[in-house]
Amino acid sequence: MIQKDALDILQTGANVFLTGSPGSGKTYTVRAYIDWLRSHGIEPAITASTGVAATHIHGQTIHAWSGIGITEYFTEAELERIAGKEPVAKRIQKTTVLILDEISMLSGKILDAVDAVCKLVRGNDLPFGGIQVVLVGDFFQLPPVARRGQTVSFAFESSAWKSLNLFTCYLTEQHRQDDIQFLSLLSAIRSGNFAEDEGELLQERFTTAEKISIEIPRLYTHNADVDRINEAQLSALPTPSKVYTMESSGTASLVEGLKRGCLSPERLTLKEDAIVMCTKNNPSQGYANGTLGKVIGFSIEEKYPIIELRDGRTITLSPVEWVVEEEGRIRARIAQIPLRLAWAITVHKSQGQSLDAAAMDLSRSFEYGQGYVALSRVRTLDGLHLLGWSAQALAIHPLVAKSDFAFQQASEAIEERFAELEESGERKVMEENFIKAAGGSIEIQSAEKIRTSALKNTYQETLLLIKDGKTIQEIATARNLTFGTICDHIEKLSQEKLVSSPEIENVIPETFKKHILKIEEAFKSIGYERLAPVYSELGEAYSYDELKLARAVLRSGLA
Repeated sequence: MIQKDALDILQTGANVFLTGSPGSGKTYTVRAYIDWLRSHGIEPAITASTGVAATHIHGQTIHAWSGIGITEYFTEAELERIAGKEPVAKRIQKTTVLILDEISMLSGKILDAVDAVCKLVRGNDLPFGGIQVVLVGDFFQLPPVARRGQTVSFAFESSAWKSLNLFTCYLTEQHRQDDIQFLSLLSAIRSGNFAEDEGELLQERFTTAEKISIEIPRLYTHNADVDRINEAQLSALPTPSKVYTMESSGTASLVEGLKRGCLSPERLTLKEDAIVMCTKNNPSQGYANGTLGKVIGFSIEEKYPIIELRDGRTITLSPVEWVVEEEGRIRARIAQIPLRLAWAITVHKSQGQSLDAAAMDLSRSFEYGQGYVALSRVRTLDGLHLLGWSAQALAIHPLVAKSDFAFQQASEAIEERFAELEESGERKVMEENFIKAAGGSIEIQSAEKIRTSALKNTYQETLLLIKDGKTIQEIATARNLTFGTICDHIEKLSQEKLVSSPEIENVIPETFKKHILKIEEAFKSIGYERLAPVYSELGEAYSYDELKLARAVLRSGLA
């Protein structure tokens, strides 16, 4: 199934399991769906099974969102106590769409508990109390952590999963790897058909640490190995060190969750010549989560690190934010230089990243999926360097392999069914019914509606700050809203001629202005109505927020 078809299915309000191999575009599809929901006035609850995954999607852990914490065993009285917490009840009551990322790492027991709490809070016996549920992930990746002596409980084994009657959308296009041999190798691991040819390909990638540039990151299965290597390499550098301390604000428990999930440490120590990895996506600045480089100096005024990337470009990295947001308002925020030492990283922390190259030691693999996750981080076979191996490294959980075949079949059946609905026009009717049921609006709000709706004050506040000459980031900070929410405001205000071209020019970051003409070419070719095709056309080089901002600029006649 292609991403557009999956998005069409999501827009009907169906409960969906969105899956596919690493690099197939699951995150892209989810971001496109969130963007679509917000364009119709529907704010989804965005969650993930782990803190690391939650920081990637500007959400919070499902444990925090549902109020269940880290416990796995719940009595009826305990569930009622959780459901009775006012913040939890308020959050769940107003939710119409729940997105849960990295479902592979969530146990079936936790999913059942979240289902039970939602039913209690909403007084509704439908699965999750009638909320649309979107589960995202790939079960070939890392599984839930099982306590000693216990068996793994996958989410798809739970009662909640079965009751959802999920539509499976199995994405089949590949956007990370374009190396045919490498794709074939990864597919062979997933299908359980790993044979002599694939073994020979891996054998050719074996090497020793001495033969690999120190600038290529090492992937290990254990934290102790990673910490030992990074600390030793940093200490060996004779250059002075610079220390950057993380800043934070907001609800304490949410702040702690952000810190646990952030790949940049609370206390980041850097030196000139340190090998580093970017921990945040910022396409307009030329880096992404997983981009590698070397510290070559520090800026004179701010003392921020200057990084030389592997392609020869240099960038100066200032602090960026990770946030937890609800309805566009920030509930917790942390700020840090988006870097971490990268002589070595764990396989676990690498999940979700794309690397140009990596040297990996999988000789101590102890968990299903570890080898597959590590291998699939790399874009090409040439970028893969094997330092160690074990029989466990390629092990795939037999239950996952069996279930994956069923997921593929279910996806094909759903694809055929929705093709018929699309042709008959019934899918569009389902989409409109869902928007209405979720409390959204079919059409984008006009200026008159903005002036007369409950949103009137929030747009006016942003408008006043624009007219005061504030930048987008200054407005976002002053209003405790996200950068993306302010971009939404600017676009709507621009559409209705409530801000002038010079005022829009004043709020645009200087570093972004040079990208406007390139983005304009894509909009002229594809049209201004939908962001997803433009996002794809530009090779995912710009975020949806940046595309919204560019569209506002172009429609204002500034460019």
